[in-house]
Amino acid sequence: MITKEEVVSAQQTWGEAVVRIGQLYQENKDYKSECTAIIQELYGFHERMVLFKPTLASKKPFRLTLEGAVSYFVGDNQKFAEDAGFALKPWTNVRFENAGFVLKEEEAVSMGTYYFTDLSGEETRVEYTLGFFRAESGRLKICVHHSSLPYVP
Repeated sequence: MITKEEVVSAQQTWGEAVVRIGQLYQENKDYKSECTAIIQELYGFHERMVLFKPTLASKKPFRLTLEGAVSYFVGDNQKFAEDAGFALKPWTNVRFENAGFVLKEEEAVSMGTYYFTDLSGEETRVEYTLGFFRAESGRLKICVHHSSLPYVP
C-alpha cells in the first residue's frame, strides 16, 4: 500500500526540484538538462501515459510528452511558444496543504493547494491534483498532474 508519508515525501521532492531549476537558471548553469533529468526522475513518461495540465498553459494546455513538460518548466521551445518557464521565476520554496488522499496498493492521488514563494517572499496559491504510481524502481512517479489558479468570481 502506498502511504500518505510516501506521497508527502514525493511532493516535497517535486517542490525542491522546482526551486532547484530556478536556482540553476539564476546561476547560469545548465538548467535545461537538469530539468529534463528531474522530469524523467519524477514523472512516469517512460513507464506509462502521463496526464499533465500545467497552471499557466492555455494554447496547448495538455502536456502528454516529456518534451511538453520540460518546456513548461523552462520554456524556449517553439512547439510550446507560450511557455515562459514556470520554474525560472525563480521560486524559493514550495509548500503543500493537502486536502486529501486516495491511497491504493500501487497508485495514489493527492489534492489540495500548493504555495510558491518568490524572491520577495510573496506566495502564489495554486490548486492541484497529483496522481502517483509505484514504478519498477519502487519510487513513486507522477502520472497525473493538474494545477490551476483558484477561481475568482
